[in-house]
Amino acid sequence: MAYWRKNTRKQRPRVCDPEASPYAEFHDIGLSIGGRRILQGLSLTLSEHRIGVIGLNGSGKSSFVRLLNGLRTPDAGSLTLFGAPGERALPELPRHVGFVFQNPDHQAIFPTVEEEIAFGLTQLGADKTESRARARDFLARHGCGQLADSPVAELSGGQKQLICILAVLVMEPRLLVLDEPLTSLDALATGRIRDKLLSLPQKIVMVSHDLGHLAGFDRILWLEDGRLRMDGPPDTVLPAYSADIRRRLGTEAELAAL
Repeated sequence: MAYWRKNTRKQRPRVCDPEASPYAEFHDIGLSIGGRRILQGLSLTLSEHRIGVIGLNGSGKSSFVRLLNGLRTPDAGSLTLFGAPGERALPELPRHVGFVFQNPDHQAIFPTVEEEIAFGLTQLGADKTESRARARDFLARHGCGQLADSPVAELSGGQKQLICILAVLVMEPRLLVLDEPLTSLDALATGRIRDKLLSLPQKIVMVSHDLGHLAGFDRILWLEDGRLRMDGPPDTVLPAYSADIRRRLGTEAELAAL
């Protein structure tokens, strides 16, 4: 869920262009956390409709996608988001970038589904009555009207994740960033949410360990040790990544036999 304080002072001129293409430009980006280098030397531009991000645990995937909505900021290089320098773009990013976490329990903050959806609308300036009415209409349009009064805590894992996605989409972001959103779901919930994601008009950047979830995407970024190892279409990058995993497994088996 996006959140930012309402600014009671005179509004500053907007610097972001929501129609900018590319919407993100990375120039020799580096990022350290707790004294450890997480990302280094990343230079690339993002403009495609569907981009998948893959790599082993610890490769920097989550930190990379968090740069897109300001949850992380680089300490080296330059970052341009929606046509504006990264630091200047930060105050406007919640309006343009929706972020969905792996675990919906880390994202949902309100007791009922209606309240969860309505919150984003109040952030955009709607009053309580209007936001509640629009939230119910939005849920109905997405086939979830029957869940409006349901406690979020009592929903299934798939329902929770869907509501978290809708809570972001109701704010009409230009870019949807998802960090392993399907990991803990069963096959049916996974299929439903993946179909929902692929039907959206928003641009999507999604981290996934399940390569099958990225079939049909426009571009795949393979990160390794904080660097971009490979960048290209799925039919080129995904087989190369799978072959690398098989090679690593073979090497481990050979070492274990020594």
